[in-house]
Amino acid sequence: MLMFWLAMAPPPGGEGGGSNPLMTFLPFILMILVVWFLLIRPQRKKQKEHQQMLTTLAKGDRVVTNSGMFGTIVGMKDNVIVLKVGDDTKLEFLKSSIAGKVDQKEGS
Repeated sequence: MLMFWLAMAPPPGGEGGGSNPLMTFLPFILMILVVWFLLIRPQRKKQKEHQQMLTTLAKGDRVVTNSGMFGTIVGMKDNVIVLKVGDDTKLEFLKSSIAGKVDQKEGS
């Protein structure tokens, strides 16, 4: 029991809190860096690529929506895209609901 109290006692020589503040916060700084490089940075990159894809959409592009509906772009307004999903069926979608472009070879 005496060894426990000696280990908990401040070191002799005056000040008891002589630890480096940088070393105290180093684990938190490292955790923030890991979260940044593994989560935030890739998500931002993916978001920029999706935004770039949305700005390059044009009539005739075959796309898929977030709900999984395939269609061909036949009209575009500010934030609305008109998709032809069947022979005589045209639907309006928000531009932000487009998940991605589809190659003309895939699907029909």
